[in-house]
Amino acid sequence: MRQVTATGQTVDEAVQSALVKLDTVIDRVHVDVIDEGKKGIFGVFGSKPAIVKVRVLNDKVKEGEEFLRQVAEQMGITITINTVKKEKEVLYELSGEKIAMLIGKRGQTLNALQYLTHLVVNRNVDGFKTVIIDAEGYRERRNDTLIQLANRLAQKAIQTQKSVSLEPMPSYERKVIHTALQNNNKISTHSDGVEPNRKVVIKPE
Repeated sequence: MRQVTATGQTVDEAVQSALVKLDTVIDRVHVDVIDEGKKGIFGVFGSKPAIVKVRVLNDKVKEGEEFLRQVAEQMGITITINTVKKEKEVLYELSGEKIAMLIGKRGQTLNALQYLTHLVVNRNVDGFKTVIIDAEGYRERRNDTLIQLANRLAQKAIQTQKSVSLEPMPSYERKVIHTALQNNNKISTHSDGVEPNRKVVIKPE
């Protein structure tokens, strides 16, 4: 962890001095004001410098990238990562020759990797971020499959007048199902069970 203690005539000047020493920007540091300082008479007599301690924050998004590379290397896969950062979300888009190994059956390996990366990115931080990992467009294809499945099972629930349960899914996949059926007034949906076995139930109205 990199940190420095810096001084200046004002707190702002002290912080700027610390940023120069650390070669970083204000958004990537935590500032502790040790002493706000004192201007003194005529700005000279009795003056006291402001003192701050500035600590560089760990780049959790970069940690997520490094974790993904390490896992891929252990599986004998070389990957390229395109990272898209938003305010409360980070998307890692993976590509590579053996990328199917990281996807797994029905995306199970990819989902497990996403869960673990989510823990890495959100460990010991104040701001929570949703982590999504995609591999060469798999998520979009999976979403299309889920929407088709949702509509098909909704029709089954309406025809049989019985509730239909889907297989356990991660929260973002359940959201795809709920969203796909939210305007169908002949059925209602809710999630049932405990993670990681939580699933969507489609109920006829």
